[in-house]
Amino acid sequence: MRRSKCIIRTVAAIIVLFCASGLFAQVRQEIRIPDILGYKTLKCDFHMHTVFSDGNVWPTVRVEEAYREGLDAISITDHIEYQPHKQDIPTNHNRPYEIALPLAKERGILLIKGAEITRDTPPGHFNAIFLDDVNPLDTKDLLDCMAAADKQGAFIWWNHPDWKPEHKGWFDIHTTLYEKKYMRGIEVVNGETYSASVHQWALDKNLTFMANSDIHAPSLVQQSTAEKHRPMTLVFAQDRSVPAIKDALEAGRTAIWFQNQIIGRQEYVEALFHAIVKITDIEREGKVVRFALRNGSDLPLELERAGRMGPKELTLPPNGVIRVKLNASGEDKAVELSYNVKNFLIGPDRGLPVNLAIAGQITVEIEAEIPGK
Repeated sequence: MRRSKCIIRTVAAIIVLFCASGLFAQVRQEIRIPDILGYKTLKCDFHMHTVFSDGNVWPTVRVEEAYREGLDAISITDHIEYQPHKQDIPTNHNRPYEIALPLAKERGILLIKGAEITRDTPPGHFNAIFLDDVNPLDTKDLLDCMAAADKQGAFIWWNHPDWKPEHKGWFDIHTTLYEKKYMRGIEVVNGETYSASVHQWALDKNLTFMANSDIHAPSLVQQSTAEKHRPMTLVFAQDRSVPAIKDALEAGRTAIWFQNQIIGRQEYVEALFHAIVKITDIEREGKVVRFALRNGSDLPLELERAGRMGPKELTLPPNGVIRVKLNASGEDKAVELSYNVKNFLIGPDRGLPVNLAIAGQITVEIEAEIPGK
């Protein structure tokens, strides 16, 4: 019995040693979301925590999680002012980045130095990324802190504006930060929470759409799927580099992947739809027209009829096909089916309007749904 226990302990110790040394290779998932408008679509999470503030993991764990879940770029944004573990972890605002960077380079993850500026609500919390040195931001006055970040060329956004509903609102301090161009983005989605009012602020004030996990505990996601994945900021960048990400954020070229939804400005959401959906395999025998609607992404699409023709609803599963049979009457000319993509939001409760061009005046029935083709 003692020998068995000894063997078990030895095996366990070897497993721990292998894991710690990285000898058990992580398997990376590749998320299928197409490039659009000549830009590369990068999957990003710019808000996460480690033991250097109020998180529960070492910085390298965030890199491994990002690699496993198919992300391209991350930022570890530990609180500057709030460090509940400082009796065990000395205050060193730049250290999480320094620890994570070698593994990020090894894994091919773009790591951006950042921090969370933490104030009572209002004004609330803000993230600053693309920093050279976090230490100058450790000041009591918020405007001094913002100026220090801006001096380094940081991109700053307002985190989870609806975090405390009793203090919900856009206050004078936010107008000041906005007018000084310190605050150029806003978190429409934080963790499991989407805010319709913040969505509208992003549109009205031309702020960059942001979605982040704000993760503190270890990530339990083993594979990103349409049903289960961390919220992501989709960044449409010139190339796969940190400078290109900064350029895209400053230009507002982003969208959000949250649960089964894409959220963003119409030009980017519409471009994603047309890059994802293809009409193929068109055949005609007399008045009967058959074709396939193909979804070439890991995103589901939920279409609701907006015009007179076509089925009331169409659901395109991720990487799936819907085969459609049309009874065409009249002239052989292009007919547009009008739909709203319910889960591609271009405004609060406002789906993306799209037209599907099909030959002939038609009635439509779904013949079969074949996921995975």
